[in-house]
Amino acid sequence: MIRISIVIPTYNEEKYIGATLQSIARQPYHDIEVLLADSKSSDKTIAEAKKAYPSVKIVTDEKGGVSPACNKAVKVAKGDIILFIDADTSITKNLLKAYEKAFDDEGVVAATGPIEPLENTTPSIRAGFKMVSVYLVKFFISIGKPSTISSNLAVSKQAFQKIGGFNESMKTYYDWDLSNRIRKLGKVVFVPQAIAKTSVRRVKKWGMAKYFLYHTGNAVKYHLSHKSRDDYEPIR
Repeated sequence: MIRISIVIPTYNEEKYIGATLQSIARQPYHDIEVLLADSKSSDKTIAEAKKAYPSVKIVTDEKGGVSPACNKAVKVAKGDIILFIDADTSITKNLLKAYEKAFDDEGVVAATGPIEPLENTTPSIRAGFKMVSVYLVKFFISIGKPSTISSNLAVSKQAFQKIGGFNESMKTYYDWDLSNRIRKLGKVVFVPQAIAKTSVRRVKKWGMAKYFLYHTGNAVKYHLSHKSRDDYEPIR
């Protein structure tokens, strides 16, 4: 069994972090460590995390931002595989076993799977999640330009460190950028059985039109210039 370190970036996520960690506790996989990459939360995030998962490790980052916090957590992680999920994301029962099987292929350096809505929501939002996290991700992998989403992203720790981790200057699309750099070291694969469920809170607040236009424009900007937008408001 391969040890898997689960890294969860947090900042004031007291409403969601308990359920996220409980989904990890239900996994039929035992060689796990869980690290919160926390950007100095001022609410009850840490207390709720320790209540839900007593062995959770807290790695506090002073810089602020997801990329620096995750990079700091990976440095102390003991797993051979690092799984990144968001603080409002629950993982389904066999996700870790599915990723373990994917990494049995020594050529694999990163893997991702479907992301579904966590809450009950509209058919159009469900279709949108499937279009982005399944069809588009698989398409970009197939043309050699993987664009993975860090709500559900597993990477080889060795490969992650070799490329220098996430680009800390990027506030958005650092996950796309990582997958495009890490692909030079091996295969990036899609694992259909590795399903995660994440909150639709941003879609609800922004609306589908704003959400679609923001990410479409950002994707074009990234692929043309390898730069991304940094105006990504927190939604709590």
